[in-house]
Amino acid sequence: MKKFKKRLAVLPVAAIFVALLMVVTVNAAPDEGMWTFDNLPVKLLQEKYGFTPTQEWLDHVRLASVRFMDGGSGSFVSPDGLVMTNHHVGIGQLQKMSTPEKNLVVTGFYAPSYEQEAKCADLELNVLVYMENVTREITGAVKKGMTDDEALKARKAAIARIEKKSKEKTGLRSNVVDLYHGGEYWLYRYKKYTDIRLVCAPERQAAYFGGDYDNFTYPRYDLDFCFFRVYENGKPIKSEHYFKWNAKGAAKDELVFVSGNPGSTDR
Repeated sequence: MKKFKKRLAVLPVAAIFVALLMVVTVNAAPDEGMWTFDNLPVKLLQEKYGFTPTQEWLDHVRLASVRFMDGGSGSFVSPDGLVMTNHHVGIGQLQKMSTPEKNLVVTGFYAPSYEQEAKCADLELNVLVYMENVTREITGAVKKGMTDDEALKARKAAIARIEKKSKEKTGLRSNVVDLYHGGEYWLYRYKKYTDIRLVCAPERQAAYFGGDYDNFTYPRYDLDFCFFRVYENGKPIKSEHYFKWNAKGAAKDELVFVSGNPGSTDR
């Protein structure tokens, strides 16, 4: 199996990526890659792993993936709007929802019923519902003879026009993202949800056991998770696309995909 250099990769906040790895033994490095949903190496996956990702499968993964607007990724994990994420992604909301009498970061939180789920202070979740390549419109705004500063301003103005027009037309959160150092520009439209309620979070001591040193050295044994639920019109949404629980976990040499909305990357 080919060996790949390990490095910490962070991805563009506005873009959702799919990462591929192989679950292998401790002494073997995984095959891996990182791609946007529009640019998955289908032929390579077919030839090397015998897996053919269909458009239906890609859409399902994309629509089951959630962006936390205060930073981080999550996934729908039930047909009733339940979202799972890391504890460190949810800790900001735990802090905001705490009181001098009850520190949710320290004590944790659990709601045994819908009625007891606690509304978050200001959390917004996004789901990517539409993608369009707008590279030609952005690069076309730069005219021959422009200085670097003028070209930058022209691109920014074109991006602002496209985002404004899209928002007015659809009502969806609209972001133009640049990929490959400006080689491509894509318009991403997101369905946004603002009624988000806390369902469950362990106490920080259990969630952060081992700390970052363990986290970046070897797999930690901790409870690094938070559960939220998405509501609309006062009721839990019906999330058609969600990831199902598999108690067996990943097997040796099984193909594994991870989708998310991390920070930025130069890969």
